[in-house]
Amino acid sequence: MFHVGDRVVYPMHGAGVIEAVEEREILGERKEYYVMRMPIGEMQVLIPVDGVDQIGLREVMAADAWESVAEVLSTEDTEVYTNWNRRYRANAERLKTGDIYEVAAVVRNLMVRDRHRSLSTGERKMLDNAKRILVSEIVLACGVDEACAARWIEEAVLANQSA
Repeated sequence: MFHVGDRVVYPMHGAGVIEAVEEREILGERKEYYVMRMPIGEMQVLIPVDGVDQIGLREVMAADAWESVAEVLSTEDTEVYTNWNRRYRANAERLKTGDIYEVAAVVRNLMVRDRHRSLSTGERKMLDNAKRILVSEIVLACGVDEACAARWIEEAVLANQSA
């Protein structure tokens, strides 16, 4: 059970803060929902309290976990699929887990691939979404602004390129 003020990550959407727990009627059914505010895009999301486990809602990483995330971003690209369709599906599965390290690996792999070859439209959208998810969690975990978090990601991935 999460509480008002908790910083959480909603897989495929990113990190935010629970602002309230409210009962609402949606499609004729009354349920309790977490009202989550996303810092990037100022979006508000309703998450059914009874569906938290299925959705994979989790707490934001600890600030000191950034070093481990940076390590994932700066390690060598482990991507093995040359077929874009298989690569896309594998990356989509990684993002669905909501695991910060899996998200970081998707960002790394797509950023490295983008530097050497152009990405398809679908992979470009996936990269943008994965970066947004990662940035949102870094913003809440480390207390930095969006631009700083994006710069940290870029620098960590570039560390791999210059090695």
